[in-house]
Amino acid sequence: MAGLVMKTLRASHCTLEPLVAAHAHEMFAVLSDPMIYEFENEPPSSEDWLRKRYTLLESRRSSDGTEKWLNWVVRLPGGELAGYVQATVLQSGASYVAYELASRHWRRGIGSSAVRAMLEELAADYGVHTFVAVLKASNHRSLALLRALGFTPGSPQQVEEFEAEPDERVMCKVSGDARNAACEKAGKDGLD
Repeated sequence: MAGLVMKTLRASHCTLEPLVAAHAHEMFAVLSDPMIYEFENEPPSSEDWLRKRYTLLESRRSSDGTEKWLNWVVRLPGGELAGYVQATVLQSGASYVAYELASRHWRRGIGSSAVRAMLEELAADYGVHTFVAVLKASNHRSLALLRALGFTPGSPQQVEEFEAEPDERVMCKVSGDARNAACEKAGKDGLD
């Protein structure tokens, strides 16, 4: 099955390049930063493991075809890779979103710029209307970034739907078009 063709995205502080296996060498160095794993996960075990993982992700979809896997590396103006952003687009029009930057690039506007560009692309080209981030409740840095981008705590139904663990939070953002459609529907329903 051929993979989706993804665009390179321009953002105010960086460029987002569709992730390919050839990025494994540079990204292994980025993802070896121990500060990234303060709240969860661990560094990739080897560059070879990462290359195999990226080769799988190049398909851009799950094996059953129900999810689109969209991954971009974050490249700075000077050419250095800073991290990645990713989305798992569901058939419902919702998308899980995630991101990771090496700690030396934190608090410089790079993460918010990269995630914002991804959200705009997901809404415009992939029909995503609901963005979902599931994160450790203690991850204050990620929570601050999501709030700055307009994410709010998920409802109890969303926490269940998006399968958060007891030590996790669900943060959601509904795109403007979906919000407007819901308001229009509520207005029409109120007129009946």
